[in-house]
Amino acid sequence: MKLLLIEDEKALATSIQNYFQRENFICEWAQDYESAIEKINIYKYDCVLVDIMLPDGDGLDAVRELKRKFPETGIIIISAKNSLDDRIEGLNLGSDDYLTKPFHLSELNARVQAVIRRRNFQGNQQIRFGKIIVEPQEHFVSVDTQEIILTRKEYDLLIYLIANKNRVLTKESIAEHLWGDDADLMDNFDFIYTHIKNLRKKLMDKGCPDYLRSIYGVGYKFSEQ
Repeated sequence: MKLLLIEDEKALATSIQNYFQRENFICEWAQDYESAIEKINIYKYDCVLVDIMLPDGDGLDAVRELKRKFPETGIIIISAKNSLDDRIEGLNLGSDDYLTKPFHLSELNARVQAVIRRRNFQGNQQIRFGKIIVEPQEHFVSVDTQEIILTRKEYDLLIYLIANKNRVLTKESIAEHLWGDDADLMDNFDFIYTHIKNLRKKLMDKGCPDYLRSIYGVGYKFSEQ
């Protein structure tokens, strides 16, 4: 899963980034309003964490831009400001949650997980697609009760495919989701084929139908059809 943190406090941002990276998230950081808008206009995220008070702008304006460009993205406002008006305005703009500083990182993680489940999987604790069952809290994947051991990238790829079932996903969008900004530095996306091949083999070895479709010249589609 891919997060964007919009936060001007470097120490806090580093703590949040390190925490979510340990939780197997890609967590990118924008230190000010200008860089946040730049990232929002280029990349797509599962959830964005937004501080209202930024040195060069209003975090709520970043929320407005995000909802205009990617209305399906989850948004959590994190701010030292605890006024009712700010909360109401943020929620009215389409934010999913509001967390007041200081907070425990474990609580932030729980709220991020809840927003992503609500946005992508209707809030279900267990994700089902055909014969595949995923339990996100434990990162547990099975087919017909048989556990499948996936690497971190294979797991992230599977979740991304299920969240975007029946859609054609380009190789570029898959690379960006799995590697974040680093995808821009890659000469080609041949490595995606390797992850696709390994994931497909592990699923089919447990008796799972082949849900992956290669769309020539474009990318892939995950579908039961």
